[in-house]
Amino acid sequence: MQLARRMLAALAVVALSFPGFAQENRNAEEVPAPLTEYKGRFIAQTMHYSGAEWLTRNEREREERCSLMLAKLGVTPGMNVCDMGCGNGFYTVKMAKMAGAKGHVYAVDIQPEMLEKLKQRTKTAKVENYTPILGSTVDPNLPKGKIDLILLVDVYHEFSNPEEMLARMRESLAPGGKIVLVEFRGEDPEVPIKPEHKMTKEQINKELTANGFKLAKEFDKLPWQHMMWFEADDAGEKDK
Repeated sequence: MQLARRMLAALAVVALSFPGFAQENRNAEEVPAPLTEYKGRFIAQTMHYSGAEWLTRNEREREERCSLMLAKLGVTPGMNVCDMGCGNGFYTVKMAKMAGAKGHVYAVDIQPEMLEKLKQRTKTAKVENYTPILGSTVDPNLPKGKIDLILLVDVYHEFSNPEEMLARMRESLAPGGKIVLVEFRGEDPEVPIKPEHKMTKEQINKELTANGFKLAKEFDKLPWQHMMWFEADDAGEKDK
């Protein structure tokens, strides 16, 4: 608990010294301890910023069909969208162009080093319609009731506090807003990813429906990944 409090305090200090970051003050005393397991699933460690080059590897389009995923995502001009766990901005730049000048991308990461890489990428790409946000392990610090779509590509399985994060994301959604999980298929042994970095549809549904969401639709034609849209389930009861 003490370590978690110190880490949150350090993140807050970094955020204040990093121009352009949106960061709300949080009471460190309220931060729950990070989990190692959730509903029978081992929680993977967060990808370190030193490995960010893997996000832009030459093989990624062939392995993941990123262009197909984006074509199915449903981002249209004028939307407010979020790249959750944005890393070095691989998808932030693409989504910003899809949202257009009247749209906006909120790019969230818990590592300031990743956000620095994001700033470099957006500068090169001449992308300005985005806001970098230094989130925490319990709160992405998104504006409430404003986000039309939150994209999580291979990131949800790394949340150390999934219930808190899902609650805050749910609060951030605009009416009709959705979150989209793209996760490596845990059912498929042929997908060459470590088991803790994969999820089955059953596990995804178990966790999301227990936290106030319901499955809206799916796309099953990505080479290695599930793609699942969830929306707030106002009629459902939270079942932990």
